[in-house]
Amino acid sequence: MKIIKPIEQIAEEFGIGKDSLEFYGKYKAKIPLENIKNNKSKLIVVTAITPTPLGEGKSTTAIGLTQGFGKINKNVALTIRQPSLGPVFGHKGGGTGGGKATVEPAVDINLHFNGDFHAMESAHNFLAAMVDNSVYRGVINNFYPENISWRRVTDAEDRSLRSIVSGVGGSANAPVRTTGFDISAASEIMAILALTDSYKDLRERLDNIVVGWKKDKTPVLAKDINAVGSMMALLRDAIKPNLAQTVEGQPAIVHMGPFGNIAHGCSSILADQLASSFADYVITEAGFGADLGFEKFMDIKVRQGGPEPFCAVIVCTIRGLKWHGGVEIKNLNQKNNDAIIKGSENLINAMRIVSKYGLKHVVAINIFPEDSKEEINLVKKICKENNSVGIESNGFSEGGEGMIELAEYISDLQVDKKGVKLLYEDSISSVSKVEKLAKEIYSASNIDWGPRTRTTLKLFESQNWNFPICMAKTHLSVSANPKLRGAPTGHTLPIKEVKVLGGAKQIVTLAGDIITLPGLPSSPNAFDIDLNDEGEIINILST
Repeated sequence: MKIIKPIEQIAEEFGIGKDSLEFYGKYKAKIPLENIKNNKSKLIVVTAITPTPLGEGKSTTAIGLTQGFGKINKNVALTIRQPSLGPVFGHKGGGTGGGKATVEPAVDINLHFNGDFHAMESAHNFLAAMVDNSVYRGVINNFYPENISWRRVTDAEDRSLRSIVSGVGGSANAPVRTTGFDISAASEIMAILALTDSYKDLRERLDNIVVGWKKDKTPVLAKDINAVGSMMALLRDAIKPNLAQTVEGQPAIVHMGPFGNIAHGCSSILADQLASSFADYVITEAGFGADLGFEKFMDIKVRQGGPEPFCAVIVCTIRGLKWHGGVEIKNLNQKNNDAIIKGSENLINAMRIVSKYGLKHVVAINIFPEDSKEEINLVKKICKENNSVGIESNGFSEGGEGMIELAEYISDLQVDKKGVKLLYEDSISSVSKVEKLAKEIYSASNIDWGPRTRTTLKLFESQNWNFPICMAKTHLSVSANPKLRGAPTGHTLPIKEVKVLGGAKQIVTLAGDIITLPGLPSSPNAFDIDLNDEGEIINILST
């Protein structure tokens, strides 16, 4: 049985007094924003190769590395995203690590935690209700039902809500319109909470959410609907970072959870700032692979005020390299050095992407029981041949003890005084930003712009929305085609739709057929999750 410390003890060891905590039971708390001080830490961002459908254990590696720093007596903290109920009850499962590298209390974190998702979802859907009411009442001239762009959200993977008609049943239920739901992790309010740095900034961002368009193509904003004050009230506590702990007693700040494939995929700026106020080393995680989550971490989160990282950890697995080398999932346990060599093109590409931003990096080889010493040494050799270092990562099976070598290597790295680089300047056009992403990150040869996409981008620019690009695309390939493994080049990047997140300060470009509300699989995790006669929730966590 896992033994974890009372949360006030974790806070005290971290440097935060008991009186500064807002308790949510014995093992969880919120930390008010006034505890954030000056940045004093070295931030380490954990990214990965392009993942297989099985995942590569990036969260487990980040948690284990935090525990590894604890083993070498470093003052360390972890910042990670909150799990979404959709994957928890669907196919992917929870987001608190696995084995001997977990964040606790894991069951609570994977379910309601401290209510942040519920507050965010309530604020989002309240705004939707206010928008519909505004149109019903005719409050804003030339703003009609068909011009509303603000959809509702749900935390359930409910495919039947992707496209709906609302307002049917007579004039009392109007306005009638075609609309739909997105997964709550894709909500713009989720992105805003992950990027804001204060109550004042939160209000300004909520003010500027675009909820629709008038007939003359001028935007209707949330502040025009007079909904922001009530939304601020709903989000009062959700903005505050949550304090939990690793299973080995290091502080873990778990806050916000935008998806990495359809949103920007990072925990909150406030979490990083809080952790950096007290720890010498902060471990954080970017969603999915280097081509997707890491790029967004740099070009969206760091650009909008997040602390700059001083190095990156690139997680890879032997099975992941085999998969990128053409091996099917059912055969990944079989020895295949040729597939590892071929699949390492994806790892080398991840190194290239990280280096493009001016960061030092190290490769964490996340070990599975079936990995042979010969295969592990082959990956280390490939890393060395590409001016990198590969270090075994055994957090799942050994906890912090299995991460000491990696922690010691990173602790010996020196900060590069040149600082980080971003991919593009704010001032260039959105089309140019997409072109740079396509060429320099995805290695595409051209872009297939969908109908009205470039015209819409020009409309956005006419509003002075010089925002970074949030590319929504498959996480299973560097390209927009999930069937293209490895490091494909010369492909076409299809941009089918573009939309603006005025409050989150992003232009979202949808590359390919992107589903913003997943559906439940044929055998979801929900079949096994239950409450036993002792009141314990069972089968929600990986072992």
